[in-house]
Amino acid sequence: MITTDFVPGSPCWLDLGTPDVRAAAVFYGDVLGWDYESMDEGDMEGGMFRKNGKIVAGLGKLTEAGARSAWMIYFSVADADATTQAVERAGGSVRVPPRDLDEWGRMAQYNDPAGGQFAVWQPGTSKGVEMVDDPGSMSWVELYTTDAAAAKEFYGGVLGWRFNDMPLPGGGGTYHLITPEELPEDRMHGGLMEMPKEYLALTEGRPYWHPVFAVTDCDAAVAKVIEKGGTIQMGPEDSEGVGRLAVCVDPSNADFVVLKPEQS
Repeated sequence: MITTDFVPGSPCWLDLGTPDVRAAAVFYGDVLGWDYESMDEGDMEGGMFRKNGKIVAGLGKLTEAGARSAWMIYFSVADADATTQAVERAGGSVRVPPRDLDEWGRMAQYNDPAGGQFAVWQPGTSKGVEMVDDPGSMSWVELYTTDAAAAKEFYGGVLGWRFNDMPLPGGGGTYHLITPEELPEDRMHGGLMEMPKEYLALTEGRPYWHPVFAVTDCDAAVAKVIEKGGTIQMGPEDSEGVGRLAVCVDPSNADFVVLKPEQS
């Protein structure tokens, strides 16, 4: 469960890098019911997504040469500079060194040792998004990796996570549930899963993170994804104890999950 207190190690922000800001704004508006708020008059460089008036994600123009369109997940930290040192000691690399974004906070972006991209946010006046765990907002984050043991060691050391292992049905492997250090299990915020390299075609075999968005109707969301030019990698299907979900890809090849949580 993700909450907006954003303790150290919890996901607190996400933004989408895309080659076509306007098209992405329309797509996610149709699929998730988001309103887009541009930060520039030309509406070309980026802005914020809102749901019911609350900020749920960011959107920006993809400028990095050779990069694919993707969601970037940010995790809350007390000290971005200390986290950067921890990343480098653990074998990761720095994509964007720590820098201040006015009074809002301090951010940095990294590659884990296997190439998975993630970011951190040291809060200033902004702790992160304003809505989580409700329909139309981030409710979970997930890492697909080729080496679960190495990923657990890296992220556990850098972000202070602990893991609970859950067998997948039908002998499908193990799902590793993530909880911030010293918090109860009801504060789990994500998971990681080991997959063969050939299953990670979106990144040519490199690990990657993606967000899970809660929805009120998974099948309706999937129908809208397809109608608006996206594709479906998996589902929709029911997952016992979780809900009904589908892995989706937007028209610019950024992946995300839609989930109608199982009613308790």
